[in-house]
Amino acid sequence: MQSIDTLLFPRWIVPVEPEAVVLDDMALAIDQGRILDLLPAAAARNRYHARNTLLLPNHCLLPGLVNAHTHLAMNLLRGYADDLPLMQWLTGHIWPAEARWVGETFVHDGTLLAAAELIRGGVTCVNDMYFFPDVTARALGTAGLRAVVGLIAIDFPSAWASGPDEYLAKGLALHESLRHDPLLSTAFAPHAPYTVGEATLARIRALADELERPVHMHVHETAGEIREAVAAHGCRPLARLDRLGLLSPALAAVHMTQLEDAEIARLAETGASVIHCPESNLKLASGFCPVAKLEAAGVNVALGTDGAASNNDLDLFGEMRTAALLAKGVSGDAAALPAHQALRMATLNGARALGLGEQTGSLVPGKWADVIAVDLGDLESRPLYHPISQLVYASGRHQVTDVWVAGRQLLGNRELLTLDRSALLERAGHWRAQIGAGASA
Repeated sequence: MQSIDTLLFPRWIVPVEPEAVVLDDMALAIDQGRILDLLPAAAARNRYHARNTLLLPNHCLLPGLVNAHTHLAMNLLRGYADDLPLMQWLTGHIWPAEARWVGETFVHDGTLLAAAELIRGGVTCVNDMYFFPDVTARALGTAGLRAVVGLIAIDFPSAWASGPDEYLAKGLALHESLRHDPLLSTAFAPHAPYTVGEATLARIRALADELERPVHMHVHETAGEIREAVAAHGCRPLARLDRLGLLSPALAAVHMTQLEDAEIARLAETGASVIHCPESNLKLASGFCPVAKLEAAGVNVALGTDGAASNNDLDLFGEMRTAALLAKGVSGDAAALPAHQALRMATLNGARALGLGEQTGSLVPGKWADVIAVDLGDLESRPLYHPISQLVYASGRHQVTDVWVAGRQLLGNRELLTLDRSALLERAGHWRAQIGAGASA
């Protein structure tokens, strides 16, 4: 018998590749951080001797979810300013709060709080955009998550950098420090076309091409953004990015609620990805991403939560369900975005948008063992006819019991294994007292 690290025996396995497939009475073998085998349970018992064996008789095993857009440290601003339109929310509340409070300690504590929420919600990979990305990287390393850390760039100064030159210089230094990290990689993260000038965008495009890194950016988030761009530049933001050479397979364009048919065709032609954040867009009344049209055109569409300041959570199970329902309502087609496609958006499509599709996002031998177990054995999940449908339309993140990233277990029977829950709650309370007192002062 071959000695391996871990052998998992779930009731079902949903590998995502092939699509819409559910495997029954199968086992998953993990060794040296990677998926070694998927095989019948009886054969696994005869072939492998595992140092760790876990029986999951009521569970579905699936790839860890990929949160393709968020601002992790903003967990400390959850519920700080609600029920406001985007620009009023940003300029009147969020940006002033950030100017006062954001620093290394804020980012460290907020990122760890977010990491715990992600792990408990079945997210194994996250794409972040925020200040102090070096601090974010360290915190995520502590948590054990896979992550793409955004090398943020913006035209105005912050506590992190004085302007575009320093943002890029610090970002490049961080990129170099993470070049050999198996879990942490980088993406260029210009905030948005309205906050980053053309000279900086041109430099980012050249650097992204040279270093073969993704470009992660808010684009076409609101109708007001489009109107202001046309008035200032004589064209829509996507056309401006296209002129600068930024429309390519490297682009992960976030939100995209304001799209014309010709723009959808151009996205498909250039291979750019769209990151759909349905609940944040709904809460800020930003508009509706035309997911059914994008899928029909062949555009890779992934899912993100956005930050907890605008969502107000990092719940990707909720995003899957909302995305599937919203696609049907917007398109007028009940068959739009079926459950298996929504699950693919939350896993493999997210990995592909981040340039990680060959490494994670599906349960395929050779990929990293980024795996989650979801308990479908209780009353709220029964009777169960179709596991994928149940995962998307009737399951919640509280049903995630176990999480592995690169074969390392981060959550066991709902208990965090790499983070201290009590310490996180204490720090969250500290920041509530600090920021709440500042808001009322």
